Amino acid sequence: MKKMLNPDIYQRITPAAAEILRRHAISCDANVREALNAINALSGESMTLFVINGAGRLVGTVTDGDIRRALISGAELSDVVESVMHRSFRYLRPGEDCWLTIAECRKRHIALLPVVDNGHITDILDLRTMKTRLPIDAVLMAGGKGERLRPLTLNTPKPLLPVGDKAIIDYNVDELERCGIDRIFVTVNYLAEMIEDHFSHRKGRAEITCIREPRRLGTMGSLALVEGLESDNVLMMNSDLLTTLDFEKLYLHHKKSGADLTMAAVPYTVSVPFAIMQMEGNLVKGLEEKPTYNYFANGGVYLMRSCLLSRIARGEYLDAPDFISTLIADGGTVGCYPIEGTWIDIGSPDDYRYANELMKRRGF
Repeated sequence: MKKMLNPDIYQRITPAAAEILRRHAISCDANVREALNAINALSGESMTLFVINGAGRLVGTVTDGDIRRALISGAELSDVVESVMHRSFRYLRPGEDCWLTIAECRKRHIALLPVVDNGHITDILDLRTMKTRLPIDAVLMAGGKGERLRPLTLNTPKPLLPVGDKAIIDYNVDELERCGIDRIFVTVNYLAEMIEDHFSHRKGRAEITCIREPRRLGTMGSLALVEGLESDNVLMMNSDLLTTLDFEKLYLHHKKSGADLTMAAVPYTVSVPFAIMQMEGNLVKGLEEKPTYNYFANGGVYLMRSCLLSRIARGEYLDAPDFISTLIADGGTVGCYPIEGTWIDIGSPDDYRYANELMKRRGF
């Protein structure tokens, strides 16, 4: 069966998609019996085959249900699979905004969704592991020294400290991959070679590129070093966060609001255990008994228009608060998206202990 396929179909797609296709592709000239054998070999996987013609184009899909219905209707095991395949299959086109299509496919329990360009498969989305496909690039900042966590960070960069069974940064990379983000850049400085080595051995869907800072450039300053950003919006976040932030909802909120930059925000409550005096000069004009104040704190996650990168001078130190304040002063719009659920900034030994305890209790 496999030898009948045009080998070029594996050259046009990502390695992860090629691996899926090798198990799930069948020639349109194969017969129904061969298709059944191929589906039977997929035990534990999505029971779907992609039917490929001699020119390497996707012409249909076939499942055990398609074959069962065809046999009931009088088809024979010797018939070509093309006669029983499903021709009106769901697929994506390269570059299209596809979260609505993906949501619909998930509701219909479609596990494998091909991306098709002029009949040729260019990618395959595995919806069992991918929640959506956001058209953005991502930059993770991993250059800090983690001084408050010493001695833990004397020989290990903070992003590589283990929480549960994997490094802190891997929780964020895994979640970005589940959101279909294919290009992830990691800015590194302190113990940079350890982080570079970590990702050189990592297998996953996303292409991960480490960018070395020649010196500390601040939250935004390191962005000027990143080359290869292709999307209209770029997600930037601290790599030492553990959060259940829904990146898809953040993206949709950012698009709907029309903001130039959207900050993910952490609801933060301050309760004062005393009566607060309301003053006018030296005179007390009233008392407020044990007031509670609610704020939004910066969550260290930013989604912004890529065109804003032109505001960052290469090689100059620039932190996020300064960048955002200047953007606002120049008339730019900055939005806020509240984080629901877990958000832990692992900046102290207590934070690190809490993250590990949380992982033991309920996972992440």
